Amino acid sequence: MLGLPCNHSMETSATFFLVGIPGLQSSHLWLAISLSAMYIIALVGNTLLVTIIWTDSTLREPMYCFLCVLAAVDIVMVSSVVPKMVSIFSSGGGSISFNACFTQMYFVHVATAMETGLLLIMAFDRYVAICKPLHYKQILTPQIILGMGVTVTIRAVIFMTPLSWMVSHLPFCGSNMVLHSYCEHIAVAKLACTDPKPSSLYSLIGSSIIVGADVVFIAASYNLILCEVFGLSSKNAQLKALSTCGSHMSVMALYYLPGIASIYVAWLGQDIVPLHIQVLLADLYLIIPPALNPIIYGLRTKQIWERIWSLLMN
Repeated sequence: MLGLPCNHSMETSATFFLVGIPGLQSSHLWLAISLSAMYIIALVGNTLLVTIIWTDSTLREPMYCFLCVLAAVDIVMVSSVVPKMVSIFSSGGGSISFNACFTQMYFVHVATAMETGLLLIMAFDRYVAICKPLHYKQILTPQIILGMGVTVTIRAVIFMTPLSWMVSHLPFCGSNMVLHSYCEHIAVAKLACTDPKPSSLYSLIGSSIIVGADVVFIAASYNLILCEVFGLSSKNAQLKALSTCGSHMSVMALYYLPGIASIYVAWLGQDIVPLHIQVLLADLYLIIPPALNPIIYGLRTKQIWERIWSLLMN
């Protein structure tokens, strides 16, 4: 078993070793192929969304601004973890330096914190558009849009910076084998020579507050939207709105359910849920939503689909 010098300062030459998904080594090649396919879909889809929204002057409504930022965050999220995962699963290249590990940890968790905030903003945008259509432009002014975006970013940075600092300043003097496919902070903190509970407890409480509050407000927004939709006289309008809301809520469920499960399962430990299930849950909520978001939020939006079609035809 590899070891690290017991030292409170991180040595740039020292490394961790990511083992991938413990217990599923025989499936690593298939996982590498699957991850590569999802990464390509996520990268192409989100890059296409950012390019079209950024360059098309007609797509300046709040919904498209939020969608553009969400796509950019998704690119950062998957690019922070998937290339290294594919390297681990395809060739066993799990070595990662301290600095790279904690940088990956920081970007992953800032991106996830921003993602949940953006999903809340987009749910609020749909609520205003459907329930308050006559006041849409008065409510979602450019100043309000910018303020919400800045607030989501600041919230993510303020929450994640202390957590990353706490974990990076733990003393590591035992094994450097991280039983995970990326530098997930609890998996890394468990390797410390001291009790990692302060950072783990901070993560649990902070994540519960942020995600819990966002989920409650998202649920409230869609509940109000559904009440408004069922009050429409046109059946076609009802079905169209229900189809849109249903697809949005499906993507959110794929993000929040594995994410929430991952947070609490990691805290409870391997005695409750097998380790490979813990790692798979943590991987899925970082990879599947970024691959589906461009399809659900982008291709199902008429204006964006028309721009993509015209771009492909030219």
